[in-house]
Amino acid sequence: MSIESPRELEKLPTGIVGFDQIANGGLPKERSTLLSGTAGSGKTVMALQFLMAGVRQYGEHGCFVTFEEAPVDLMQNVRSFGWDLESMVRGNQIAVVDATPDPGTEVMTAGAYDLSALLARIENGIRKVGAKRVILDAIGALFPQLTDPNIIRRELHRITAGLRKLGVTTLVTMERTDEDSGLGRWGVEEFVADNVIVLRNRLEAEKRRRTLEILKFRGATHHKGEYPFTIDAEDGVTIIPLSAIELKQKSSEIRVSSGVAELDKMCSGGMYRDSIILVSGATGTGKTLMVSQYVKAAIEAGERALLFAAEESHEQLTRNAASWGVDFEQAERDGLLRIVCRYPEVMGLEDHLLQMKRDIHDFQPDRVAIDSMSAFERVSTQKSFREFVIALTSTIKHLEITGLFTNTTSFLTGGESITETHISTITDTIILLRYVELQGEMRRGLTVLKMRGTFHDKDIREYQIDGRGLHVLAPFRGVHGILTGTPTYTFDDERGRLRSLFEAEPPAAI
Repeated sequence: MSIESPRELEKLPTGIVGFDQIANGGLPKERSTLLSGTAGSGKTVMALQFLMAGVRQYGEHGCFVTFEEAPVDLMQNVRSFGWDLESMVRGNQIAVVDATPDPGTEVMTAGAYDLSALLARIENGIRKVGAKRVILDAIGALFPQLTDPNIIRRELHRITAGLRKLGVTTLVTMERTDEDSGLGRWGVEEFVADNVIVLRNRLEAEKRRRTLEILKFRGATHHKGEYPFTIDAEDGVTIIPLSAIELKQKSSEIRVSSGVAELDKMCSGGMYRDSIILVSGATGTGKTLMVSQYVKAAIEAGERALLFAAEESHEQLTRNAASWGVDFEQAERDGLLRIVCRYPEVMGLEDHLLQMKRDIHDFQPDRVAIDSMSAFERVSTQKSFREFVIALTSTIKHLEITGLFTNTTSFLTGGESITETHISTITDTIILLRYVELQGEMRRGLTVLKMRGTFHDKDIREYQIDGRGLHVLAPFRGVHGILTGTPTYTFDDERGRLRSLFEAEPPAAI
């Protein structure tokens, strides 16, 4: 006799970007979910988005019960997201139940008090519009009228049980006092709900960072851990589900030019079309010049290039490119180039990621360049920066776009790490640019440190920069320690060099 594995609960898609991925399909259907978070964590916005998506995307009506904010204020606040809640109420798509407490209500202490009248009003709103999704927003505002936690637990259970009988999926928002306290003010709320989601709004590196965690789903699976999310006027809540990113990107044998002919030869004919290239070097080594030549190669091939600049303005980039013979302005007029300049400090990394994805989706480029990644690294924590890079590179690879990132090292010569946060493992190709101090002169050296899937030249080659761009020359010979920042000659090479000097020009007689 075979034993069948228990079936997972049916899920209701929320329509919230990224959430259904980490929830393995959405919220457990016809169950109650507690959404707990401190002030400003996005509880009401997420709850309303769940309701609005039900109407817009799935044809499911909803009921919104507000315990704290007046309905007229609520409708006005969500207009910034383009959500016309008033028309949905007029069209009987959404019912709004005003359960805000009367300021004159006295504190209840006796066990005889119950919420039967409130439950009846909620049921009436549900039946009026045929709701399948229900929001109980800021239900904690009701509890100060009660003093006994046992009564609170009993009445909360009564409401959730009554809603389950009506066949609706319920989202209950609850305010926490701080990020490390219990999930509710009374310590019983999380035990009543079938599922618990925690929103956090922590201060990290002088910036607020929102995260979401599914703490429990009774009888249903979900992804574990915290996931960053952001809120903006265009999409509302957007969750960045890093654990749901799959390594299923396509691989191409097609190669594209870096814009530097000798560098292409060092890479066996150029870069793979769907690769991520990291150019790492100290300030002044020519990283932005390599970006310009990379963009020029795209333009000459009739490809579209999207350049994200984090440290230089549009005018400065255009002027510098013109000095190297690259006409950015004409390329923009021809629709082959778009330059987006944003300081990293103007928003959080999650917002930058969201905006970059939108720019990529809107422009549909063949190549993307970011100058520089280290600018974003400086305004973030190591964890959030790595999450940002993983999500961005995954997007680029899935679209089979060539990506070039620059990174500024903290050492003028040499260096212990390619990047401070060791994101080099995420990239496919690494090009190192280094200053080389030889015979009292600062020169520059280039090497291809890594290139996945193909042979590449291992030499450290000298390169020069002039008005026509970057030119790769012959390898350095008879010298070692360039990458560590302490180059030295071999003895035999130095002796031979001195002999050749004396043979060419004998010393003057005394």
